[in-house]
Amino acid sequence: MAQWLNYLKKIRPYNIQKGFRYLKHYGLREFLVRLSERMEPEEVPYGPWFEKHKASREQLEKQHARKWDRTPLLSIVVPAYRTPEEFLEQMMDSLLAQSYENWELCIANGSPEDDRMQKVLREYTKKDSRIRVKNLEENLGIAGNTNAALAMASGEFVGLLDHDDLLAPNALYEVADRIVADEQTDVLYTDEDKVTTDLKEHFQPHFKPDFSIDLLRSNNYICHFFVVRRTLLEKTGGFRREFDGAQDYDFIFRCTEAAEKIVHIPEVLYHWRTHKESTADNPVSKMYAFEAGKRAIESHLERCREQGVVSHTKDMGFYRVDYPVQGSPLVSVVIPNKDHSDMLMRCVNSIKEKTTWKNYEIIIAENNSVQKETFDCYQKLQEDSRIRVITWEREFNYSAINNFAVREARGEYLLFLNNDVEVISEGWMTFMLGNCQREEVGIVGAKLYYPDDTIQHAGTIIGIGGIAGHAFLNMPRSRTGYLHKASIQLNVSAVTAACMMMKRSVFESLQGFEERLSVAFNDVDLCLRTVQAGYLVVYLPWAQLYHYESRSRGAEDSEEKIRRFQGEIEFMRSRWIGLLKSGDPYYNKNLTLSKWNYSLRP
Repeated sequence: MAQWLNYLKKIRPYNIQKGFRYLKHYGLREFLVRLSERMEPEEVPYGPWFEKHKASREQLEKQHARKWDRTPLLSIVVPAYRTPEEFLEQMMDSLLAQSYENWELCIANGSPEDDRMQKVLREYTKKDSRIRVKNLEENLGIAGNTNAALAMASGEFVGLLDHDDLLAPNALYEVADRIVADEQTDVLYTDEDKVTTDLKEHFQPHFKPDFSIDLLRSNNYICHFFVVRRTLLEKTGGFRREFDGAQDYDFIFRCTEAAEKIVHIPEVLYHWRTHKESTADNPVSKMYAFEAGKRAIESHLERCREQGVVSHTKDMGFYRVDYPVQGSPLVSVVIPNKDHSDMLMRCVNSIKEKTTWKNYEIIIAENNSVQKETFDCYQKLQEDSRIRVITWEREFNYSAINNFAVREARGEYLLFLNNDVEVISEGWMTFMLGNCQREEVGIVGAKLYYPDDTIQHAGTIIGIGGIAGHAFLNMPRSRTGYLHKASIQLNVSAVTAACMMMKRSVFESLQGFEERLSVAFNDVDLCLRTVQAGYLVVYLPWAQLYHYESRSRGAEDSEEKIRRFQGEIEFMRSRWIGLLKSGDPYYNKNLTLSKWNYSLRP
């Protein structure tokens, strides 16, 4: 009861209306799930964390005093329309407070008839010549007004700022610092949070990964603060009115498609103000925006010459892209096995029952089974011409067994599968194959649940637990996770080989699994080498299986097994020390490595 009362105290009046709309849109069950997520207390409260981590006065003074070899001009463009005077003043004050000085603020005013706005704008243009205003003859809409502001920009780089939002005082310094450090940079974006109308409370931080094309196709995660080289902007064009409601989404797609280098700055440098009219905290107020977002993804796929079917998910503003399979390639399903015939039979039967893709073979790699039931099971399974049993006669080595099985496989695509999984989603192999066929993709992983319907795997994060750990471990299946990341397609550094599809050509070019990793981290190592070779690893939540984890191999409880496990940890530390020090690019340095729930780093 106390938890409910504390939550009710924090409800803002306009959120009540939002809640009713949410209930109407999603239904009672989903509403209660989302409400329970909102009610959960923050393990590390963001408000105090933000105050501790924001740039200090000493840091800002040091930044202000820096002697630059080069100071690129940054143009901040703002489409303004009927902006409350206080918001307008605070937005401009956030520019005047910047620790980096070589900037210009370009405001296109779409409501010149608003005398109160005109008065404020005149005061600020007199106060600082870097603030420039163009009064438009008429309101051209968000796309047209933004384009008018873009036309005013003369800087080397252009940043987008909403008329009622704020930049952190070190925002432009951090942007300029990255630009000067790497001249190939074309696009930059930062982390962000939300702030109440009175600026007293910062909340809902969005800590983003480095550039992830699959995540961007699932949701406009880049959003704010977005900065682009002006020459690239001029080539790609400005905002397009036909995408009003998701005009920034469409713009970000076009800019990132053409960019040579995209830089993510993992600092909260943009504060998105929420108020009654703001879509930041009331997204259902503009339902048309979600349809515009869908069209932005479709337009992007068309430019990239990729076939994909875009659909809405149950979470507004988040999308699903299904990639149709080209041709009829053979998929080789590789399953190592020792005894546990009941478990193997359940696994194989689930494949046969749930798989809509027809062109597959199953290769069972037998390894030192002793039970008669197991060999009886093999004989029965091989009555299906698609199933073969081969024998690995040496000691257990997961990597070596799979490498051996691949040499016997005929497929163009390899699907590594544990014998202790059970397929529960129809179309799973088709979804995985459609993604794996994409030229830039090397590996596709699935979403796995424990039998009690908690999450076992939703992608792997490098650094958790020392080497790597699964995201959202033990989170209830009904939950979608931090910014829905457990339930949308995105790029990750690694996935589990309990269910992992891979291009055979990529597997062979990397010489398969590392056989010095006989039990642990061999899948992580293979994924990291795949990324190192320039391919993407995709986490695909639409492919779902139960995982009855490690029953066939047993626990790591003997002295020999513990010693082997420690040796494999040291191997991974040695091979991937650079990555472990720099951090997982698909995670965020501000998030914890001691837990799996995307909570703040203490």
